[in-house]
Amino acid sequence: MFVIGWEKEDDVAVITMDSGENLQNRDFVNGMTKVLNEIEGDDSIRSVILSSGDPKNWCQGVDLEFLMERMAENDIKTVLELLVGINAILKRLLLSPIPVIAAIGGHAVGNGAVLACACDFRFMRADRGYFFFPDVDLGIPTLPGSIEICKKAIPFTIYHEMLLSGRRYTAQELYESRIVMKASQNINALMIDSMSFAKTMSQQRAIFGEIKGQLYRHIVDVIDNEDPKYIKTFKELMSKL
Repeated sequence: MFVIGWEKEDDVAVITMDSGENLQNRDFVNGMTKVLNEIEGDDSIRSVILSSGDPKNWCQGVDLEFLMERMAENDIKTVLELLVGINAILKRLLLSPIPVIAAIGGHAVGNGAVLACACDFRFMRADRGYFFFPDVDLGIPTLPGSIEICKKAIPFTIYHEMLLSGRRYTAQELYESRIVMKASQNINALMIDSMSFAKTMSQQRAIFGEIKGQLYRHIVDVIDNEDPKYIKTFKELMSKL
């Protein structure tokens, strides 16, 4: 079961994913939806930190075991529902009227890295964890919307190498490429750095959300119009691999 909770420190909401590898499945979609609803319902919250309770993993991406089991059973309806649900969470973070900071305290893999890119800002601990996309090695197609989300956070030449090579990047490399704001020394420093930055955010929700809506209009268009068609052919794509 995907365990997720949140607590409030002054005007900052700290979300903690606490299910080990924090795989993206139906519990992830339901849990994140509930937590984001609660946070957005509190008008006093000015920023959000998305963290992990696991000392090794931030988010290992889509629950591939669950996905493949459903594919083997020809349960395409469940596969589609899961992918659409995960997309809804990514889109919600992308358009959040409240600044969202990813405090990456461990491995961010595949769609876990996409989740980090959907956030507004990223910090990562330097002493543990890699950031990478294993799609090409696993033989998993990448959704068009996920590609666009990553391109807004990662310089294209670097993302090109990441996606086509599957190479693992360290926090220091991400910092040097301006993908993360800081490569924090360890997990304690990561949370201190993320919280210090979060407390500088005082933007009005309406204008912050409006700017993001305009800035990411093209990404939303791809998620809304290209991804559904791509997802519908997912089984056919997988059968060719």
